[in-house]
Order: sequence, then structure tokens, then C-alpha cells
Amino acid sequence: MAESHNVEYKEIWKDEYLKWLCGFANSKGGSIFVGVDDNGNVVGVKNINKLLQDLPNKIQSGLGIVADVNRLSKDGLEYIEIKVDGPCTFPISYHGEFFYRSGATNQKLTGIALTDFISRKNGILWEDAIVNEVSVDDLDDESFKIFRREALRKKRMTEAELNVSNKELLEKLHLLNGGKLTRAAVLLFYKDPSIVQAGSFIKVGKFDEHGLVVYHHELEESFIVNATKVVDLIFLMYLRAKISYEHDIRVEDYPFAREAIREAIYNAIAHNCYMYGSPIQIKVMEDALTIGNRCILPEGWTVDTFMKAHESEPYNPKIANVFYRAGFIESWGQGIKKICDECRAIGADLPEYNLVGTSLRISFKALEKALIREDIANKQNGTLDGTLGGTLDGTLEKNILKSIKENPSITQTSLAQKHNVSLRTVKRVIKHLTDNKIIERKDGKRFGSWIIK
Repeated sequence: MAESHNVEYKEIWKDEYLKWLCGFANSKGGSIFVGVDDNGNVVGVKNINKLLQDLPNKIQSGLGIVADVNRLSKDGLEYIEIKVDGPCTFPISYHGEFFYRSGATNQKLTGIALTDFISRKNGILWEDAIVNEVSVDDLDDESFKIFRREALRKKRMTEAELNVSNKELLEKLHLLNGGKLTRAAVLLFYKDPSIVQAGSFIKVGKFDEHGLVVYHHELEESFIVNATKVVDLIFLMYLRAKISYEHDIRVEDYPFAREAIREAIYNAIAHNCYMYGSPIQIKVMEDALTIGNRCILPEGWTVDTFMKAHESEPYNPKIANVFYRAGFIESWGQGIKKICDECRAIGADLPEYNLVGTSLRISFKALEKALIREDIANKQNGTLDGTLGGTLDGTLEKNILKSIKENPSITQTSLAQKHNVSLRTVKRVIKHLTDNKIIERKDGKRFGSWIIK
């Protein structure tokens, strides 16, 4: 049996190996086999009787825990198993240092990782801390409107559950602590999340073939508002599409699966470790798109875990719950399945996860067949408003015109709900269409109907 997250081999005993036992105790437990080489071959232990007497005392005095120390034998050679149960309900240290078993490595916890580890061992989550500087009345009405609309549309909450005051809704979502707002509540529903933690925003950048930034945006509103804007921003302004026509209807094929990108971005927002003060970073290139966030992986997880069936273990459970209720993300670990299914549907390669330090990156390869059209974004003024105001070629404009044709009396609010965008975005599109005399309103602004000219 090879070394793993709960098995370690040592040919001889050294007291420094108490660090490994410390790591096992702080994670999911495990065993050190003394008298076994790296390949799992038993080589035997000298002075085994003395070790069997000394080790229990060394472990108890060095770590403050009790471990099982067992004598084993194979092919006439004796060796020792030191078994530690885990995870302990309280943090275990060795000479004031904390260690944690991750994969087949023993890691020393420092800085933010150590703070997070100790807090969670004591039942305290970063997102649950109280924010005294903001009250419920200070929160963003638009963010609540978006959440209610999406939660009802996706049938993740009932109308009765949503038809309550903002404070009562926050209580239902477990975002209040002693009647006061938590960090999660402010990040989700306040216009300026940086009041909680610097770096609580999304940075999107377009990069050329030399790795240089061509242009970029920073979305710094509430997490709910940012979630409704970021995907449209990327697909309307940052990407090139293959244009074709089917029965005189314009068809745009993008180099990435939209719903896969959407799910990956929303997962990054929900599971980011905001204590690091780093934004969600999205890099758009001609042949790839990467989404990066800072993370502390659940116990025993590696990057390979993401691409396999796994249980949902959200780093920010309250934020993740709100995103789930709004229909932004899936539950039960189904998000990666959705991402992979969407990639397969357009014939794209599956994404790749990479972990560099505490930075988790998911990378998507572009479909070469979609890299045809000149990028609209190079002709825009560098804002999301510019993409909507400067072209009628976008999918959103086309879909709104189609909806108006089907129902000339449809309201702008209904258009926003139907196409899963904010009312503000719909108003921009309608203004563009009316300014260019493509549509006009008849019989009054409020109760009239649309005419496609």
C-alpha cells in the first residue's frame, strides 16, 4: 500500500515525526508505520520494546493526545503502527506549531490558513462575523429585487417565503447574528462589499497573445448584482463569436460554453476565501479563459477531487446557500457535472483545475471553429454600457425583439425576468432600440404596446 492522506512510512523513529501525528490529528486521522520503507516493505525496528514504552509518553506530552501504539510483524520482522484518530475537536499543536495532513503531505499552517483553521475548530466561520458599520436599511434594494425574482423564477423559494421584509428574509437565510448583519449579508446585499474586506470584487481582463492586458473591468457592487452582470459582460464584450445564418436568423457560436463559464464564476464567488483580500480574477485570451480565486480546500481534497463525484462542502456555507436559492449554483456537488456537460454539448474540452499555493484556477480551452469574427469589444468605449449601446448584434437584443414580437404588451420587468438579466440592463437595450427607431411605444409609456418598425 502506497503512502496516502492517512498512511505514512518511516524506516526509523525520530521525535520530529510527532509533526506528522499532529497533522493526522488535525485532519482525518491516520497511521505512521515505523520500520517500513517508502515502498511499503517491512524492514524491521531495532529496540522495539523501548519504543513501545517511550512513544505513548512522547505523544501525550508533545501533543496532548492519546494514540494507539501497536506491535506488528511480517515475515519474521517486527514493526510499529502509531494510529491517531481525527479530526480532533480542538486544534492540536506541536511546540506551538500547527500541522495539517493534506493529500500525502504534512503542511505547516501559518497566516490566514492558520487563522481559518483555528476559527473553524472553534465553530466560528469568517462569513458569520458581525458588521456593525452597516444596518439592514443601508442594504441595496436592487440586490433584494434580483434575489427575490431569481429565487421565485428558479422555484428555490416560494412566493410566501419571499413576500416578507428584507430583515425577515435575511433571518430566513441565516444572515443575521443577534439581529445584526453578518459579513455574508453585507457582501451579498450591500453596494460596496469592500467595507467588509478589501478585494471583494471581480476583475475581468482581456489579454493579447503576449500576455499583455488590452482592457479590463472591475465589478465592485454587491455579490448579487455582480453575479447578474459578469457573464453578460464577458460574452458581449470580451469574446468573439462565429456568425452564421439559419433561415435568415442570425446565429452566434461562442468559443466557450456560456452556462459552464457562468457556473464556474459563480462557484468562485461563493467559495472564495475573502480573508486573503484578492478579487476573483477572470483572464480572457484568444485560446483560453481562466477563472481564479483564493481557497482553502476541504479536508483531504486535491484538485483531482473537483473532476470526480464529490459531496458539497462549501467554504462559505451562507453565501453558497444564497447563491443556490437564487439559482446561481447547483447543490450536492453537481456544479462540476453541469460544467462538464455544457462543455461536451458544444464539443469543447473539459476544463482543468490547477492549485498554485492558495490560488485555485479553472481553465477552459476555446473552440477554434468559433474564433472567426472581429471582436466587437475593440470598437466599444470600454464599458458595459458601450456594448449594449453600440451594437444590435448581441444575443440579448435579438431575444428581446423576439419577445416583443411574440407579446407586444410585454413590460420591461417581464423582459428582465424572462431573459435572466437586470431591469437596468433591459432599460439600456430598450433605449438603444428606441433611439435607433427600431421599436416604439404606442398608447402610453406604462400601459401601451410595442411596435417593431
